[in-house]
Amino acid sequence: MENQRLKMFHDEVLLEATIDELQERMESGELTSKELVLLYMERIGQMDRQGSAINSVLEINPDALHIAAALDGERKKKGPRGALHGIPVLLKDNIDTGDKMHTSAGSLALKDHCAQKDSFVAAYLRKAGAVILGKTNMTEWANFMTEGMPSGYSSRGGQTLNPYGPGKFDVGGSSAGSGAAVAANFAAAAIGTETSGSILSPASQNSLVGIKPTVGLVSRTGIIPIAHSQDTAGPMARTVKDAAILLSVLAVSDGNDPITLTNLDLHNRDFTEYLDQDGLKGARIGIARETYFEYLSPEKLSVMNEAVAQLKELGAEVVEEVVIPSTKAEWSYEVLTYEFKADLNAYLRTVAPHLNIRSLADVIDFNEENSEKTLKYGQTILKESEETSGNLTEKAYISSLEKDIYLSTEQGIDHVMKEYNLDAIVFPNNFGAGIPAKAGYPSITVPAGYTPEGEPVGITFTGLAYSEPALVKLAYAYEQATKKRKAPELGGLS
Repeated sequence: MENQRLKMFHDEVLLEATIDELQERMESGELTSKELVLLYMERIGQMDRQGSAINSVLEINPDALHIAAALDGERKKKGPRGALHGIPVLLKDNIDTGDKMHTSAGSLALKDHCAQKDSFVAAYLRKAGAVILGKTNMTEWANFMTEGMPSGYSSRGGQTLNPYGPGKFDVGGSSAGSGAAVAANFAAAAIGTETSGSILSPASQNSLVGIKPTVGLVSRTGIIPIAHSQDTAGPMARTVKDAAILLSVLAVSDGNDPITLTNLDLHNRDFTEYLDQDGLKGARIGIARETYFEYLSPEKLSVMNEAVAQLKELGAEVVEEVVIPSTKAEWSYEVLTYEFKADLNAYLRTVAPHLNIRSLADVIDFNEENSEKTLKYGQTILKESEETSGNLTEKAYISSLEKDIYLSTEQGIDHVMKEYNLDAIVFPNNFGAGIPAKAGYPSITVPAGYTPEGEPVGITFTGLAYSEPALVKLAYAYEQATKKRKAPELGGLS
């Protein structure tokens, strides 16, 4: 790095820096957004592509430095737009950006696809003054391509590793690159997407805060889909406050995504207003031990038991052993199979014609023709989805959708919350992600500690639709009292 001042302050500036801390440095003139972008770029170059080789960032925005410089000028002339002014943020590779970067969902079939315009999410990040630094690797097609694909693998980007144990610990999927990059301090924060666990899993595996919003809080316009009944974008950050800052920017209604019009109260809400250090006092928290805690190794169970004990110490009324009636029901991903073809074909109709990828069938054919590069793990799920009509008229689809809604709400989250008069349910890591995902309900995961080997463990709070204010309050209180997160040891710059 040519700038010796930046090199000298690299670790001091970047390591575990919060958005507030970065803003303070920029406001004081100690740091500019352009310098901050350079610092993150240098760190990515030395630690993501070599050294520990986390392999989390697919590409850097060629305009990032220029955007940052323009925002620096705007700050001097007019002052900052808000908390995200000049802050570098990474986006998952299924989120459209109308710039020089690609949007591929990790697929070589879309490696040359550049979106014609920003997704709703990207547009509002830019409006808030964020610098979109780059795109992150992900499990290909958001882990809806084949059985047995490792978390964090894509044919375009290769394998993303967990910075807490590269090659040793699962990185979590499908927002693997977003999780690993933020954990490794390659950006201030990132945006992931979730259909069932794809924010919560990499967040908990990388000792992050991940917010999976209610389906309807954040627009999905311009995001490569899996299924409209469950898809949502959401923030991934190192602190609850940073995640709340991003969520405040993203929670905006979008006429092109009708589900956002079901949110009557939380649009344009400042979620940092719910950051309450005493937020657990008097809260009734149910512990979903049946089945979900049984997944845990003894080491992870010990971490979760300590977390539950801390909830009690912080004044929560903990209801042990709450039972979700549908926990042991026969669940399937049949709804996703049907919706994927319909939703993906609708997205691919917007792709430039010269790419010759206009449908799921085209993706499958491309993969077959380039199988040495694209089919390391196969494409069984893609083929299964292609066998559906794509019209969502099948009786099997409609029956499965009705079943999922009933089991996840009336016999799932709604039932438990009412039966036990709860403010939230606690799950370990992302093991309870499926039922709230099918209901479209929100969850927040927060670092809860580490196993003796150093693998991160997260505690996840789940609630009813649009209960993000309550969940932010609970998560912040737990985070501030425990402060479990620690940075992975990747070494310094050479």
